[in-house]
Amino acid sequence: MRADPRVIFTALWVVFFFHGMTPGFWLPALTNILRARGLGDWVAAVFVVPPVCALISPLIGGALADHRFAADRLFAWSSLICSVLLVAAFGSLDAGWHPMWFVGLLGLYSLFSGPSWGLLATISLTHLAQGERQFPQVRVGATLGWVAGGLMTSYLLHADTSPLAGYASAVSRLLAGMVAFVLPHTPPMGTGTSLKSRLGLDAFLLMKHRDNRVFFLVTVLFSIPLSAFYMYGPEFLKVLGDPHPTGTMTIAQVLEVASMLLVGSVMLRYRVKTVLLWALGLSVLRFAMSAAAGMTGLISWHIAGLALHGVCYTFYFITAQVFLDRRVDPGMKGQAQGMLAMVSGGLGPLLGALVCGWLRGQCVTEDGRGWSLFWTVLAAMIAGCWVVFALFYQGRGKRREEGG
Repeated sequence: MRADPRVIFTALWVVFFFHGMTPGFWLPALTNILRARGLGDWVAAVFVVPPVCALISPLIGGALADHRFAADRLFAWSSLICSVLLVAAFGSLDAGWHPMWFVGLLGLYSLFSGPSWGLLATISLTHLAQGERQFPQVRVGATLGWVAGGLMTSYLLHADTSPLAGYASAVSRLLAGMVAFVLPHTPPMGTGTSLKSRLGLDAFLLMKHRDNRVFFLVTVLFSIPLSAFYMYGPEFLKVLGDPHPTGTMTIAQVLEVASMLLVGSVMLRYRVKTVLLWALGLSVLRFAMSAAAGMTGLISWHIAGLALHGVCYTFYFITAQVFLDRRVDPGMKGQAQGMLAMVSGGLGPLLGALVCGWLRGQCVTEDGRGWSLFWTVLAAMIAGCWVVFALFYQGRGKRREEGG
């Protein structure tokens, strides 16, 4: 049965909205929630857990969608499981249990949630009539959901330091799973039957091509400093005197919305290499703005940096998802998106949690000094990414990129 394209678009948008709202409730608030319970020493450890799990599950989830199960059902059922695990994780924190309970339950949540963004990208780019132009338009639903979640945490629930933010996110993830049952059927299209295929290891065949190797390497390196955005962006807002840091963090998503409306047209006009270099270059400026806030004590510089973050994130990662969809066979699309999720949500953030946690300890003193150096080092790391990508990514020209 053929579904109305408008119904498909609307259903995808709503699922993206609730899915984006889920981390919007709790992720920007997590550092402050932990510190409010005297668990500041656990921040780096907690932020390590989701990336470790994301090293495992995105590739397997992508392989299951390519070879075994319909991507829409896989997303729906995993979302229902995730909602239960979120309640359990934040419930353990609320009850005052040992922090390892929270770490373990958050890890289980991350295992089931790891493939979700890749699965939604696969479903969207399979069924949207004009995938390249319309994907950013449905993906913007997640950004608006994130904004709504963050604003509700700060101004409705007053939960910037409360596990209540986690309970609210569980409701949102439950709604995402329920709506996902009306998404169009997206059956597996892969033909591999080996254990290697079923584990998603065929995705590593992408590394045979030089440009792919450069792209994934830079994505890993770029994701390292980006980890500081949620780990220490809200904390720095508190240091600068902001009483509602979770709500303020949504400024990044507000600019992300505008960027989502533009990125489809930009990708049609410019080469992938050009768009990704813009994103990396603007990211250097974004972290330099936070460094300026540390130097001057003016919160407006940090907020400007947060706003620019939304632009940088959109132009890099949305372009990346469409770029991969162009370059792989239909039977590999789930695994390709899983590979991107693994490096951008797993390996990069894992290294980022370790590096940024260590760097904060080296740069920032107990009395709150040293933030300028912290953000400056991260800006320099991204500048290095720009140089690597500019020198070693060759590209295939605009016409050839559109073809595959």
